[in-house]
Amino acid sequence: MDLNNLTIKSFHEALKNGGIKSLDVVKSFFDRIKKEDGKINSFLSLLEEKAFAQAEKVDLDVAAGKEIGILAGVPLAIKDNILIEGTRATAASRILENYVSAYDASVIKKLKKAGAVFLGKTNMDEFAMGASTENSAFGVTHNPFDLERVAGGSSGGSAASVAAGFALGALGSDTGGSIRQPAAFCGVVGIKPTYGRVSRFGLMAMASSLDQIGSFAKTAEDAELIFDAIRGADPLDSTSVEENYFPEKDFKKIKELRIGLPKEYFIEGLDDEVRNGMDEAVAKLKSLGFKFKEISLPHTKYAISTYYIVVPAEVSANLARFDGIRYSSPFRLKDNGQANLKDIYFKSRGEGFGAEVRRRILLGTFVLSAGYYDAYYAKAQKVRRLIQDDFKNAFKEVDVIMTPVTPTVAFKIGEKADDLLAMYLSDIFTATLNLAGLPGISMPVKKYELGGKELPVGFQLIGRHFREADIFGVGKVYEKE
Repeated sequence: MDLNNLTIKSFHEALKNGGIKSLDVVKSFFDRIKKEDGKINSFLSLLEEKAFAQAEKVDLDVAAGKEIGILAGVPLAIKDNILIEGTRATAASRILENYVSAYDASVIKKLKKAGAVFLGKTNMDEFAMGASTENSAFGVTHNPFDLERVAGGSSGGSAASVAAGFALGALGSDTGGSIRQPAAFCGVVGIKPTYGRVSRFGLMAMASSLDQIGSFAKTAEDAELIFDAIRGADPLDSTSVEENYFPEKDFKKIKELRIGLPKEYFIEGLDDEVRNGMDEAVAKLKSLGFKFKEISLPHTKYAISTYYIVVPAEVSANLARFDGIRYSSPFRLKDNGQANLKDIYFKSRGEGFGAEVRRRILLGTFVLSAGYYDAYYAKAQKVRRLIQDDFKNAFKEVDVIMTPVTPTVAFKIGEKADDLLAMYLSDIFTATLNLAGLPGISMPVKKYELGGKELPVGFQLIGRHFREADIFGVGKVYEKE
């Protein structure tokens, strides 16, 4: 069985025609994971028993002649900040090392209803704070193309699991590029939907006004299938919205879309490989009939500064719940009940949270404190509005915007560990979308040889609010043609 070239669509056709069985495919994936993931570390936990039961049920339905959905029996990986009932959910943090979820996230309920199979929970930066999956309490995830390099973050485990052929698709979360950046580093497709398109109920909150669940896959078509299954309004998430979704299948209509190239995104500091990849992708799309126009997003230069005020502020509020009392913590003091509340807090939060999480909590508490709220947080929200207005004005001229995903190819593990600014700048081309609530997709261009290894490069397509069909459409034309 050739797992490398298997896609969700080809899996579905073979399953319907009796060419394969879901249980056999799932077992093959587990065999590969056990054999090869030791050097990559994409999974934090495997769900073999549940996966076999899910796959066997699908096979029985097929044998009985029942109609099955497109995701029935499809092996997926799930980021470890998305809850699955009865399953450990750590968010890659020591403070939740023993936590077992009591309920399913809304996206998990939808995927279960669709018949999908969950192989396991994937590694990530702790509480989704990072751009390299180096901040995980359970070890770094390595890039499948070069084990000395990062897989990206914070959804590095999900991206690596698809790139390494351990799953046909995966779920991740994206707060400032956490799906699109690792997708580019690992040479797979990653979609961040419009804010509100997908319910966040059951996603461990990091920054609630920016977080969004999305999908990874080998192709834009496969990523769209997962997206279509998890989208929709949810009474348990007041920010979710019900908007119809109609995938555009007419490539002629897709090629009529106007594509904008923002001059602020093509700056000094881009790796040659990234710049060459963008040039190649633009040339290819032009040859297919797409029209391009240079546009301006003038407040882009303030995006990272704005992002790293808004996000820590929301982190400070959201992570207050992890106090070592309401959730099982391995750091709770054991002294026959004599410890005071202050000691429990200091012990649990001081040892349970990693350095990056503590840094953002402290920064967020500072910018929200009396005397600093207006100077920092309120001002950042005003700049956020200006960034949103930039996109609104740009979309009067074009239908889709195309940019690099990251300034560099995947960097070496430890290379930016002591340079926080360089690490934060990894999100310079992706964070603007979260601040504006727009959908974005990372598409692989090709691989470039660097240091004796072939490293992937991607490009980003940005759409209007709730116009995922446009960016999926361009992505599908690009990969098909």
